[in-house]
Amino acid sequence: MTSTRDLMTIGDFARAAGLTPKALRLYDELGLLRPMEVDEHSGYRRYAPAQLERARLVATLRLVGMPLARIEQVLDGSRTEAAQAVSAYWVQVEADTATRRDIVTTLVHHLRNEAPAMTTSTHTLHATFGSSHRQGRRDRQQDAYVATPELVAVADGYGDRDDLAARALAAFGTGGLEGAVGDVAADITAGLPDAPSSGTTLTAVVLDGDTARITHLGDGRVWLVRDGGLRQLTHDHTVVAALIEAGQLSADEARSHEHRSLLNRALTPGTVADDVTVDLRPGDRLVLTTDGVHAHVDDLARLLLTDDGPQDVADAVAAAVVAAGEPDNHTVVVVDLS
Repeated sequence: MTSTRDLMTIGDFARAAGLTPKALRLYDELGLLRPMEVDEHSGYRRYAPAQLERARLVATLRLVGMPLARIEQVLDGSRTEAAQAVSAYWVQVEADTATRRDIVTTLVHHLRNEAPAMTTSTHTLHATFGSSHRQGRRDRQQDAYVATPELVAVADGYGDRDDLAARALAAFGTGGLEGAVGDVAADITAGLPDAPSSGTTLTAVVLDGDTARITHLGDGRVWLVRDGGLRQLTHDHTVVAALIEAGQLSADEARSHEHRSLLNRALTPGTVADDVTVDLRPGDRLVLTTDGVHAHVDDLARLLLTDDGPQDVADAVAAAVVAAGEPDNHTVVVVDLS
């Protein structure tokens, strides 16, 4: 039997499990992971080390989007029964996805047939730029960015290679997405000994008159500041982002999960990019960030909505990342349009 002195505080248990105290409190409220002891006066929770495996299992099942009722079945069964339950759930997910794919194909065809013809604008907006590009506490700088009147882009490399992000942006600037894939992905798929698991994200904005044409792969972000409000124009291509949007995972669970940065789309052959077209107005502000920024700054909106100039905004964002410990490479580009 575990004695009180052998129990772990909620903070220690959260760190050992790769979670947050808030996520553990959620699992308690949902009945998925009860603490071993709760102080009757303070309500402070304590956990046994033996509960760590269950905590990690709950977090992983939440990550793949399993409904709470099914998670309970997995937790209550034997390991063989749990494996069967997880396998059965995923077979159903794949079947549901195939059905939804057919529905989406029909819907997109219908919407495209009803879409009005696009007009080409001849009004060109003037862009003023600010940027910050820092290595953070990483040993290497794998972020890259471009900021020109025609193209604003960020890329975040990963793995063993440091040059892929910069190469992707250079190739995109001359040959678009096809050029970037042709230049960078060839190395990734060639099985080179020095790049077994390397790659890069790419988030690019082509400025054309008063139109922004966004090409997006990965977890970089494009933000639009307009009329005192902030809107994210891209969707993160990560496992956790899709589950957060579906309401199946809380932002706090995602923030600390060991697989929080697991990409499901990046710059690889055959991957379909998100293409977004946005009409721009004088007074708009576009902001591009790599995940080293938005993964660590909770009050980003406050910093982006100021009336300061673009370089002052970029510097303030960088300072906030530094204050948060800057654990990753981080890049922000601010574009004010007039």
